[in-house]
Amino acid sequence: MARITKAQLVKLQRKYGTDERIGRKFGITRQAVHQLRKRLGLVSRRVKNPERNARIIALYDAGASGRDLAKRFDLSVSQVF
Repeated sequence: MARITKAQLVKLQRKYGTDERIGRKFGITRQAVHQLRKRLGLVSRRVKNPERNARIIALYDAGASGRDLAKRFDLSVSQVF
């Protein structure tokens, strides 16, 4: 993954959505993907996902647990909060 281009990483972000999922696909940590993304000048997709974040907030306000939301949206519990 060290020789990945910016265009390739953008495609991976679109396909897999998160640094964690990209890392799992290539057998590296999400932190390694994060560092590569930063080095290439790419922002996290989390910033560009206000619709998902609004759904998470609405479901949480309606009583869903953090664990349930994490599972539903394929996030860690800490990412939900």
